[in-house]
Amino acid sequence: MVEKEKVKVSAMLTIMSAEMSFNRADGYVGQVEFTLEGHKNPYAITLQKSRKAKEWSYGLHFSGEPGSEDELFAAEDLIEDNDELYEQLVEAAKAKLSQREEEDSEA
Repeated sequence: MVEKEKVKVSAMLTIMSAEMSFNRADGYVGQVEFTLEGHKNPYAITLQKSRKAKEWSYGLHFSGEPGSEDELFAAEDLIEDNDELYEQLVEAAKAKLSQREEEDSEA
């Protein structure tokens, strides 16, 4: 279940929701919905990291209604060029996995 909570992470990035799961077959799989300052439509980034991989892979798409292809390409360029922004997206998803693991251990 995706929790809806907006968190302004930086001047340009606001996290709307995040989730992540882990299983032995797929490794880590997560999704973060977010907005970027100056962009009309929200985005979703799907993150994946197998147990053996050293790097995260991702797919970027619009969350909900499609928007401008130019803005999508600009968002992708920003993610590629700004390691801090990318790490904030990954950390938002990882935090939800840790939170869920803590809740499961308390049950």
